[in-house]
Amino acid sequence: MQVPLSSPEPIAPDALLVEVAWEVCNQVGGIYTVIRSKVPATVQVWDERYCLLGPYFAHQAQGEFEPYDDYQLATLTDPFADAVREMRRHGYDVQLGIWLVTGRPRVVLINPYQAYNRLGQIKYDLWHHHGIPTPDNDDLLHQVEAFGYLAKIFLQILTAQVVPPQRVLAHFHEWMTGVAIPDLRREQVPVHLVFTTHATLLGRYLAMNDPNFYDHLMQVDWAAEARHFNIETAVTIERAAAHGSHVFTTVSELTVRECIYLLDRIPDAVLPNGLNIERFVALHEFQNLHQQYKSKIHEFVMAHFFQSYSFDLDNTLYLFTSGRYEYHNKGFDLTLEALARLNYRLQQSGLQGNVVMFFITKRPFHSINPQVLQSRAVLDEVQATVEAIQQQVGERLFYAAAASTDHRLPDLSSMVDDYWKLRYRRTLQSWKTTSLPPVITHNLVDDANDDILDFVRRANLVNNQHDRVKIVYHPDFVSPTSPLFGMEYGQFVRGCHLGIFPSYYEPWGYTPLECAARGVPAITSDLSGFGDYVLQNVANHEDKGIFVVHRQEKSFEESAEELTEMLWQFVQLNRRERIMQRNNVESSSELFDWKNLRVYYDRAYALALERY
Repeated sequence: MQVPLSSPEPIAPDALLVEVAWEVCNQVGGIYTVIRSKVPATVQVWDERYCLLGPYFAHQAQGEFEPYDDYQLATLTDPFADAVREMRRHGYDVQLGIWLVTGRPRVVLINPYQAYNRLGQIKYDLWHHHGIPTPDNDDLLHQVEAFGYLAKIFLQILTAQVVPPQRVLAHFHEWMTGVAIPDLRREQVPVHLVFTTHATLLGRYLAMNDPNFYDHLMQVDWAAEARHFNIETAVTIERAAAHGSHVFTTVSELTVRECIYLLDRIPDAVLPNGLNIERFVALHEFQNLHQQYKSKIHEFVMAHFFQSYSFDLDNTLYLFTSGRYEYHNKGFDLTLEALARLNYRLQQSGLQGNVVMFFITKRPFHSINPQVLQSRAVLDEVQATVEAIQQQVGERLFYAAAASTDHRLPDLSSMVDDYWKLRYRRTLQSWKTTSLPPVITHNLVDDANDDILDFVRRANLVNNQHDRVKIVYHPDFVSPTSPLFGMEYGQFVRGCHLGIFPSYYEPWGYTPLECAARGVPAITSDLSGFGDYVLQNVANHEDKGIFVVHRQEKSFEESAEELTEMLWQFVQLNRRERIMQRNNVESSSELFDWKNLRVYYDRAYALALERY
């Protein structure tokens, strides 16, 4: 099966599309990337017939939402503006404006807190009509249910504004927006409903707590397990949305199984996720960008390791993994096992070079490790001292060269003042240490019970000088404001050589796709939606720098050995082969552009318009 090409004609020119998501102008999780990256391809087809609908949280929205003022709103003549004006006439706090992302889509944001005075009635109706229970002390559920009530009102008003044969499509993402669906159906609001679950809520919890999740999926008692994990309300909302929608969809063939057994409905369509590849395109610059950002990582590595011992940075590979801290689900356990085996192989092989492996995730911490912070600060001082000496020697050498009749190079040491010699020596003396470089960059709140630290301590993978695989565990996002890296996450990715994401549970998985878009090879697994899609749709994917670890119906040992072999083959590539591989990766990323993958959404919308 080949990746479909985007359809050149607009779907249903008489229809309006409202895409409803909790992450519209509200960055919470991975759905934000899905929605935001898809906007340009959607706007290209739907244009003025498209708008997004989400909750209005002023603090979150202020950096990326530009509301229309009263004059602008009064001059707009489209149905979305008519519906917003009508809601305002009824006293609702609702905003219409532009999302300041590529494509600049129209956005309607509704403040959920304005319906809190009706929460008692909303909760009663959800229980009475749909069997959805709501506890009294869960503010997220209150926000979700209040927003669902207001989203229903907006769609009621919008459908009343449109003139046949114009129709309204509403596409809801995830359980947080799905509250509106059962009531829209019960009240027979003339809107064609699509619901997408990107990962069943219960599936994520079960996978985190059951190492044999896929084997036990068919025997799950959804209601009992939802109560066990204290997510009964959310799971019941998700089920109601799945059953109430005209078209029910999910993001991969893997999550189809979850939907069948946990939500009791077979999805009508699979909607794979893509990226707006144009955002990542650097034309012929991506190799230069790799060098530029690798140099920034070199600076971090020197500060982190060279205080204790040094190694050849030109013969060092930077590998990384990133994502939500789910030790088993994200495959951190498998990655660590393979790294320990790779370390042993490298030690036994006699091959030159080192591997530095970064774990980038988010964990509660007190502060950056003072030792790590001080080492970086002292190295910066070393750099400033060296630059001062360099300037002084440069000026004096230039003068000596012009004035001298001797063509031999003079004694450069004599051109450095004693002040700078002393400062150079003292700075290095204060920096060097005999202690091992720390594995983790921060002081965790619960260091003793951290699974990554537990593994590296048991495996003695603690950055010994003889270890050929070094570990850097960074339990915070990489950002330009970080005193350790001082760069964007995307820049960090470009500076690395390989991304490793052998997930056990991953409904889609953007991280390897983001690597490919930046010309960085990546490892995924056949238990991630992306990896499964690659296996089914991308011929010769390994030649394109996308490697898939087999975890379906494989033991942990088998998968660990396969991943170790992949890493072993990678570290043996020479520089020329790695450059060719990055070229292949970057050129293949077009396969995952929304312009090509949008056709799956188009088909789902066409199907929804047929059903009512």
